[in-house]
Amino acid sequence: MPETIFEVDVDASIDDQPDPIVNRWHPDVPPAASIEPGEKVRIECLDWTGNQVKNDDSANDIRDMRLDPNHHLSGPFEVEGAEPGDVLVIDILDLGPFPDNEWGFTGIFELDNGGGFLTDHFPEARKAIWDVDGVLTHSRHIEDVRFPGVVHPGIVGTAPSHELLEEWNEREQALIERGPEAETAVNHETREDDPPLALPPEPNEVLLGEMDDDDVEEAAEEAARTIPPRENAGNCDIKNLGRGSRVYLPVFVEGANFITGDLHFSQGDGEITFCGAIEIAGWIDMKVDLIKDGVEKLGTDHAMFKPGYQDPDFSNYVVFEGYSVDEDGTQHYKNANVGMRRACLDAIDYLTNFGYTEEQAYILLSTVPVESRIAGIVDLPNTCVTVSVPNEAFDIDIDPDTLTDEYDSSDKGDVAKPS
Repeated sequence: MPETIFEVDVDASIDDQPDPIVNRWHPDVPPAASIEPGEKVRIECLDWTGNQVKNDDSANDIRDMRLDPNHHLSGPFEVEGAEPGDVLVIDILDLGPFPDNEWGFTGIFELDNGGGFLTDHFPEARKAIWDVDGVLTHSRHIEDVRFPGVVHPGIVGTAPSHELLEEWNEREQALIERGPEAETAVNHETREDDPPLALPPEPNEVLLGEMDDDDVEEAAEEAARTIPPRENAGNCDIKNLGRGSRVYLPVFVEGANFITGDLHFSQGDGEITFCGAIEIAGWIDMKVDLIKDGVEKLGTDHAMFKPGYQDPDFSNYVVFEGYSVDEDGTQHYKNANVGMRRACLDAIDYLTNFGYTEEQAYILLSTVPVESRIAGIVDLPNTCVTVSVPNEAFDIDIDPDTLTDEYDSSDKGDVAKPS
């Protein structure tokens, strides 16, 4: 087993963790450990909320979630000899939940506290707990579902340079100032409760590892939130980045200072409920190497990866199509975001035929290894997006042909609500 270079405690507070947690991107965070190129290491990770969610039947913890300190991540880790312009190569060898903590959770966040992809349709907090049985998972909150997970880290990324951090902050602030009328705004007409288009540096509950307290106060004014993916990879939430994957990360600072965490036992493409994967605390084994002058040799200054070999062998899908026409019938121009919404909403409506509530169906699209693709992008005015739901993930048959016969859509229970 590789040496453990970062430890966490799922029963301890954030202040009492064995190693200090980080929750922002900043180039000056001291490394928590040093890794030689070619070395294999084990890194332990809290769930992304830092132990805020409990294995129970109430969604109070989702409703009352403190979002400012998320994500709770492990690192940063210095790679000896890494310099700006190099490329870090990380092989994901193995990962999973802690043996005495084999469960995960999925949440729907309230409109005024995080929201989600379909928050206008699902504005209230909900939660599902998932038990892990080896490679399989099932939930007491959603019956007749059992499937193999695609275990992966939601976040792997390198520290930005001061120059890159400044660029992030300037361009994201410009987007905020352009406001909801910006071309990337989420849908329909502007509403007072629309979420911001980006998250500027927020100095509340900033965790920067072993950085001195005085330095943290200054760095917090510019440190970037870990919520979106960027040039350093970061929070990409790619379900296929699991066992056997090889990740190529550009290096922007001496030592690379990479960070990881936000482990998922399974996820559908898009992680659409926001807290949308099966979130777990656990461990990840990595082999870390280096390509000197890799940015020039590979011809890219963005992250790349090669997927592993652990995806479920699904072959029987029900596929839903969405186009650039929103729920109100408004035509948008080649908007894949709108197309994805429509495909998801149609899939949710369809799954209610089999006894699932809309909230259960929403969570299923976010946790089952659903495949989502841009199927067609060249034909104006509509972009076609597909959402493919694997029949094999269910203990019942969700094939459309079953609905042409008399079908017993028995109750599937319900997800946890706030008490």
